[in-house]
Amino acid sequence: MGRSRDVRFVSSGVKLPSASASVPAPSPAPAPALLSAALPFAHIGRAFDAAARRLGACLPRVPVARADTAAPPPVRRHGKDAGGGGEERVLISEVAVRGKDGEPLERPELEAAAAAALRACRPNAALTVREVQEDVHRVVESGLFRSCMPVAVDTRDGIRLVFEVEPNQDFHGLVCEGANMLPSKFLEDAFRDRHGKIINIRHLDQVIKSVNGWYQERGLTGLVSYAEILSGGILRLQVSEAEVNNINIRFLDRKTGEPTVGKTQPETILRQLTSKKGQAYNRAQVKRDVETILTMGIMEDVTIIPQPVGDSNKVDLVMNLVERPSGGFSAGGGISSGITNGPLSGLIGSFAYSHRNVFGRNKKLNLSLERGQIDSIFRLNFTDPWIDGDNKRTSRTVMVQNSRTPGTLVHGGDHPDHGPITIGRVTAGVEYSRPFRPKWSGTLGLIFQHAGARDDKSIPIIRDFYNSQLTASGNNYDDTLLAKFESVYTDSGDHSSTMFVFNVEQGLPVLPEWLSFNRVTTRLRQGYEIGPARLLLSASGGHVEGNFPPHEAFAIGGTNSVRGYEEGAVGSGRSYAVGSGEVSCRMFGPLEGVVFGDYGSDLGSGPKVPGDPAGARGKPGSGYGYGVGVRVDSPLGPLRLEYAFNDKQARRFHFAVGYRN
Repeated sequence: MGRSRDVRFVSSGVKLPSASASVPAPSPAPAPALLSAALPFAHIGRAFDAAARRLGACLPRVPVARADTAAPPPVRRHGKDAGGGGEERVLISEVAVRGKDGEPLERPELEAAAAAALRACRPNAALTVREVQEDVHRVVESGLFRSCMPVAVDTRDGIRLVFEVEPNQDFHGLVCEGANMLPSKFLEDAFRDRHGKIINIRHLDQVIKSVNGWYQERGLTGLVSYAEILSGGILRLQVSEAEVNNINIRFLDRKTGEPTVGKTQPETILRQLTSKKGQAYNRAQVKRDVETILTMGIMEDVTIIPQPVGDSNKVDLVMNLVERPSGGFSAGGGISSGITNGPLSGLIGSFAYSHRNVFGRNKKLNLSLERGQIDSIFRLNFTDPWIDGDNKRTSRTVMVQNSRTPGTLVHGGDHPDHGPITIGRVTAGVEYSRPFRPKWSGTLGLIFQHAGARDDKSIPIIRDFYNSQLTASGNNYDDTLLAKFESVYTDSGDHSSTMFVFNVEQGLPVLPEWLSFNRVTTRLRQGYEIGPARLLLSASGGHVEGNFPPHEAFAIGGTNSVRGYEEGAVGSGRSYAVGSGEVSCRMFGPLEGVVFGDYGSDLGSGPKVPGDPAGARGKPGSGYGYGVGVRVDSPLGPLRLEYAFNDKQARRFHFAVGYRN
């Protein structure tokens, strides 16, 4: 049935009666309603009752044989009836199917359908009242007939049993009320081939079950609560959907569980919810809302409880929230990838203060200081995860950073006559991020950087021991204003899922001495399950064009690049490509074993870096490594210990916290 005047859908606010077909709003999942409960076709029950009364009234008028009759009985007894303790049987000479007026049916196929439903009633059969009544049930339950009445007629040839049936009306249209969530095409497709045909109650029962199943599969609370056949062959379906009446927020004390006053603004919570007042109650959607609130990082526990509102089909959602402590100090340690020598190589300590719910608006403030043998980083971040007044979930991060990091990634290690080179950077910027498609997010930013090289006495220098330049401008410091764009695709939060990152940075020469260059990088990761093992393939690459400082060149080699080499020992270039493959398998408990192989190359771009620092230090420009390792899950992330060989037959341990970049 196409989309025509024969089908109309009406939104209705009719309330459910307090009967078994009502929608219990807080119930976990409404079961599909049975035909007898969902469809008030009273004529079916009346047909059964009337048939029994009519049959009981007409059959006793026909001579019957009893067990104690001396004369030969006119009927044969079968089964338990033959013992004299069963029901009376009547010999039927003829069985016919007629219309309600006793005339033959206009459609032979209906007569054939009714006759096919008869099992016990056959010519020359001895029948009981119960057997006739069961056949009446079968005729009506075929779904094609509104009523069926057995009539016994005494003829010259014997008793003629006539089943007078009243067919259902032809289907000419559909009215569906209250189905605000159900797509109209769903019912249109269900009745598309039924137009002009007899309404089949069995088919209608299947449609009702499919409608109820549609709601159940999507976590919605709704079902067909009423159905009837109107005059003119119009079907009327009443669908009842549970509707969200109100959303109430209640804060609970994290120790006593008693109601308390929360620090978080209610509108900060409500704007995160996809469940809204007036919408259909969706259990799956409510579950996602709970997960969303938890990912904000300011709640320790979240529960949403639906409560019915009177006798209506509406529910109130009561959200119980337990807040986490909003701020505090922390201390820790880590490993720097830029230091490769020394008894305490790479160890750094950190101290931080964070506030995760500034002003009760879920804004984040982080202040941290990291200090190592050479490394020092002071970082201040202020993040608004969802800018007020924005409906696209755009976040904003303001960042200020002052860092000093080893220059060994590009400019080699210590020279006997010269101490290590460090790179000092002062950075400030702002970034805006938002999801723009499912699983896709994007970031735009503007960042200013003031950077230069220093010797071991913190004196600015512009050339190293090999007379390679350390700045692009020739001054002690390079100034750069970077416009940044990044797009990220993540299939899921699991590390072995698909991930794709594309990043573009453009230096804007607002002032003549500011650097102008373009840098493009990309990363790809794909995981596969192979029985109990997992294969993880990853690749990354990039290119830089323009005038850029050599310490910004792509460094190849190390724990997160080509294992088996020291950090940056393979090469540094304007371009690079690194590929990696590893197979991991759970051994026992939190311990996982890994076999890996890496390859990296500067694609022949090493000499194109200002000062050619890679060539001056004899770096090969390409190389590979392979090895084995173990990983242990920890609160800080996976602890990685790996032993690798490179193509120069050198071997090296690598230790790191967290997954490879």
